[in-house]
Amino acid sequence: MWKLTCRALCRGMRSDLNVHARRPSLSITAVCAIAATALAVAMGIGRFAFTPLLPLMVRDGSLAQSAGAWLAASNYLGYLAGALAASRLGLSLSMLMRASLAGIAVATAAMGAFDGLAAWIILRFVAGVLSACALVATSAWALQHLTRAASANLSGIVYAGVGLGIALTGLFCVAAAQPGVPAGQLWLELGVVAALAVACSSPFMGRPLEISALARSTSHPDVTRGPHTGVVVCYGVLGFGYILPATFLPALAREVVDDPQLFGLAWPVFGVAAALSTIATARLFGRANRLRVWAVSHLLMAAGVTLPSLWLAPVTIAIAALLVGSTFMVVTMIGMQEARARAPGNPTALLGLTTAAFAIGQLAGPVVSGTLDLLPIGHSTALGYALQLAAFALALSAAYLWRHSHCSSSN
Repeated sequence: MWKLTCRALCRGMRSDLNVHARRPSLSITAVCAIAATALAVAMGIGRFAFTPLLPLMVRDGSLAQSAGAWLAASNYLGYLAGALAASRLGLSLSMLMRASLAGIAVATAAMGAFDGLAAWIILRFVAGVLSACALVATSAWALQHLTRAASANLSGIVYAGVGLGIALTGLFCVAAAQPGVPAGQLWLELGVVAALAVACSSPFMGRPLEISALARSTSHPDVTRGPHTGVVVCYGVLGFGYILPATFLPALAREVVDDPQLFGLAWPVFGVAAALSTIATARLFGRANRLRVWAVSHLLMAAGVTLPSLWLAPVTIAIAALLVGSTFMVVTMIGMQEARARAPGNPTALLGLTTAAFAIGQLAGPVVSGTLDLLPIGHSTALGYALQLAAFALALSAAYLWRHSHCSSSN
C-alpha cells in the first residue's frame, strides 16, 4: 500500500511539475513591451490626455477655462490618494496593474459619456487614483523582472512608454480635433484605445519570467544604503518643477502661434522628448551615478522652466518642451530605480511614498501660481514668477543630489 501511495504521489508531483513547466513564460522583451504599454495607458491617457483635450472642451463650450483648474486639481488629489494607497491594497502587482488599467479605460470613456462639471471632477479624481496605482505597480513589476534578468539597462524602454503615450495622445488630438468633432467623442475613442491595449497585455502580466543561465549567473541586487528622506523630497520637487510647464505649455504656445495645428504640437514634442531621453539615458548612462544624472536633469529642467518666463517666443516654447520633456521622465525612471535600490526587499511602499511626494509637489505648483495670480501684477507676470520659483527649487535640489551622490551605489 505504501508503495502504491508513493507511486501516486510521485506521479502527481511529476504531473504538477510538467504543468508548471508547460506554463508559458515571458521573455525580457515581452516584459518591456507590457510595461511600456501599461505606462502609455496609465500616464499618456489616464493622466495626461486632459492636457490636449482641455482646449477642445473649452472650444466646445462644455467647460469654462477656469473650471479646468478644478478638474486638474481633482486629478492631482486622486494621484496623491492613489500613491498612498497603492502599497496598502494587498493585491499582487499583476492584479493591481490589471485592475488599475481597466479602470483607467472606463474612466476615460466615461468622460465622453457624461456631461457636467461634478461628474467630470469625480472621474478625473478616479483617473488620478488609478494612474498612480498603475505607475507604482508597473514600476515595481518591471524593475523586479529587469533586475532578476540582469537587464536593468532596458528600463529606458519601459519608461519610454509614458512619453510615447503622451506623444500619440497629443498627435491623435491634433489630427482628430476637427471643427465638427466634439471633445466628448475623443474621450470615448481614447477610452476604447486604452481598453484594447489593456485587453492585449493583461493576459501576460501574471506569467513568470524566462531567465537565461547567463542572466542568473550575472544578476546581483542593486542596493543603496542610507536615508531616503532627501531623495523623496527631491522627487517631490520634480512634481513642483514640471507641473507648471506641463500644464501651461500648450496655452503659452497659443499666445505666440495662431495656427491651432501648430501650437497643438507642443504637447507631442514634449512626449517624444520624454520617450527618446529615457532610452538614451538608460543606454548611455546606465552605469553612471544615478544621483548625478538626476542632478544634471534637474538643472536642464530648471533651464527649460525659466526660459519662457524670460522670453516668450515659438523658439523658447520649443526649447522648453524639449528640455522639460526630455528630463521629467528621466528623473521619473531614476527616482523609481533609486527607490527600489533603497528598499530591495519590499520596494512598493517606498515607490508609493516617492510617488506621493511627486503628487504633493504637483499640487503645490498650481497653488503657488494661483496665489501669485491674486497679486495685482497680471497673469503673465504671476506665471513667470511661479516658473522662476520652480526653477530655483529644481536648482537647489540638484545641488543636494550632487552633494550626496557619493551615497549612491550606481557608479
